[in-house]
Amino acid sequence: MGIIAWIVLGLLAGWIASRIMTGGGSGLVMNLVLGVIGAVVGGFLIGLLGGRGVTGFNIWSLIVAVLGAMVVIWVAGKLRKA
Repeated sequence: MGIIAWIVLGLLAGWIASRIMTGGGSGLVMNLVLGVIGAVVGGFLIGLLGGRGVTGFNIWSLIVAVLGAMVVIWVAGKLRKA
């Protein structure tokens, strides 16, 4: 998967995760950036659990990226409060 596809998937995942998370909003731009990071984190975490991470531009990869983005948005919210 190319870098542009990673960015697009991450932006979409960040937007979806920011809609799902309550109280985890950091603003649109920051949530999109966290979504790109979350796509990488989600792929890594799923890989650690023995699953297949982000495999391309498909629904499974979007789900993994959204889960990763939710984790990253949650962690960023906790760090901001500390």
